[in-house]
Amino acid sequence: MTSSPALSEENQAEKYGLLISPRSIKPGDLVRILAASDTAIETARFEVKGPSDTVRLSNQRSGGGPPFWRSAEFRADTAGVYIVTLAKKKEVLVRREVAVLPPGSARHDPRSGWGTEGEWDRAAENLYSAWLEALFFDADEQSSWKALHEVTRDARRNLLFDHLGLGEDDPAAKTAVVLEPDCADAPYFLRAYFAWKMGLPFGFRECSRGSLGQAPRCPDWFTNASQDWSGSEARAFNRFLARLMNAIHSGTARTLLEDDQSDYYPVPLTRRSLRPGVVFADPYGHTLVVVRWQAQTNKRPGRLLAADAQPDGTVGLRRFWRGNFLFNTKGVIGNPGFKAFRPIRNERGRPRPLTNEELRESPDFVPFSLRQKDMDIEAFYGTMDRLINPAPLEPAAALRDLFTAFHEQLQTRVLSVANAEDFKKAHPGTVIPMPSGTAAVFQDLGQWEDFSTPNRDMRLLIARDVLLALPDRIVTSPEAYILPKRKSADDTKKKLEGLLAQWSKETTITYTRSDGSPQTLTVEDILKRGEALEMAYNPNDCIELRWGAPEGGPERATCGRRAPAFQRERMQSLRHWFRKRLRPPT
Repeated sequence: MTSSPALSEENQAEKYGLLISPRSIKPGDLVRILAASDTAIETARFEVKGPSDTVRLSNQRSGGGPPFWRSAEFRADTAGVYIVTLAKKKEVLVRREVAVLPPGSARHDPRSGWGTEGEWDRAAENLYSAWLEALFFDADEQSSWKALHEVTRDARRNLLFDHLGLGEDDPAAKTAVVLEPDCADAPYFLRAYFAWKMGLPFGFRECSRGSLGQAPRCPDWFTNASQDWSGSEARAFNRFLARLMNAIHSGTARTLLEDDQSDYYPVPLTRRSLRPGVVFADPYGHTLVVVRWQAQTNKRPGRLLAADAQPDGTVGLRRFWRGNFLFNTKGVIGNPGFKAFRPIRNERGRPRPLTNEELRESPDFVPFSLRQKDMDIEAFYGTMDRLINPAPLEPAAALRDLFTAFHEQLQTRVLSVANAEDFKKAHPGTVIPMPSGTAAVFQDLGQWEDFSTPNRDMRLLIARDVLLALPDRIVTSPEAYILPKRKSADDTKKKLEGLLAQWSKETTITYTRSDGSPQTLTVEDILKRGEALEMAYNPNDCIELRWGAPEGGPERATCGRRAPAFQRERMQSLRHWFRKRLRPPT
């Protein structure tokens, strides 16, 4: 026997989802349990009764809001029936009987490849959000992984670790799942991984890239039911991911908001709707996945964190702010914004994605909303700022939070630029081709995409502007801040300018120069290099130029490599985009 594929008890299906892993349990197995709900369950507790006595639980955690969730683990020491209960005081919220197989039984209950055993409903969506938040539960903006599968292969993080019993998350196994997505693929990889493990339907569309006059269109739909699942199921899943990766690109998430023929649909800008798993598609092709909210406190501003995958496969977390999440509805291809995956239902044994009209009428899913359509930039960021920080901010704390975010962007850039420098040193004399066409400089594939930084530098310049402008915002928008008693907005502005100057002198980053020596720069140095950073993205330039080293200064003396003259001329012709802090449509 196996644990039931059902997500919750029938009479609680609308309120609670319950996940029990692994799929087939034997004596000695570590069992992971996860409950998720739209309603708060912080005070609820798990209880597990084994064949003879109550079982001790470990690694209990809770989070979310919404969906709210609790997780725990226990060791199934003996065969028999275990009863898993989530209760609040004496009220049983959800209950499940789980059979632990006796020794000698087949460990994996076979299914026909990616068998569809359920469908996306409210319980499944809540569990997906909860699983995703738990996957990045204690991670922050300093966290980084070389590939997404480094996260899923961490048994402490992944509540579905080796759920199918195939060794699918064991790095030493030949059947291990390989997850190396870029930013556009990452939301799909996460959703597909969860759907595969849970036996839920999954599909994706092959879209055009679109143009200024025509948004991306997606006529063809491919599903897990279309895949050949012969042979090893884990290897077949890797083949499915390869096809997925070939189909998904930067335009996939920017279909028109009202387009039914799309993988994503737009959602309201509310705390209840922007849950883990919701995707942010920026106007220029970058995509992030919401993974966690951190509530505002008296001492700390709130945060919205999202997973961010890079072309080289690395994965990290980014907070929501103007330096990371770009939004613009004018002069761009398609429609950007926050979007959710379109749920898939089974009808007469065939999967079908829900339409916009069905999503408008259904109480089971995040609602369909066109609020972001043609939305003004300031209105968008103002709405998000109020969601993340509902109460006015203490000015110095707000400045510190922005300053920290800017410094974290600089530290991330140190690694990106160093990767390019390592490549150039390993391939001396190689000139990385600069793509033709304005848009391609920000979008191209291959070595240019891997090692150039026009997108990151554009975000860095925007972040610089936002940081430097905060003291003035105290004067122009005092209602958003808690001003000290008997202090005017101008007094507070002067104080913030002093703090920013002090922190900028004290805070540093260090990169390795062309001769191998360390070069330390203060944040103040970098803030003064705004113009130089408009021309600092070409990996064919020496690393000193990539950090805006002034001409004739000692820092630049070790520079021994320049991009070809024709590339520098092209960069100069594109410079106005950086000065306007706008990317060309891509």
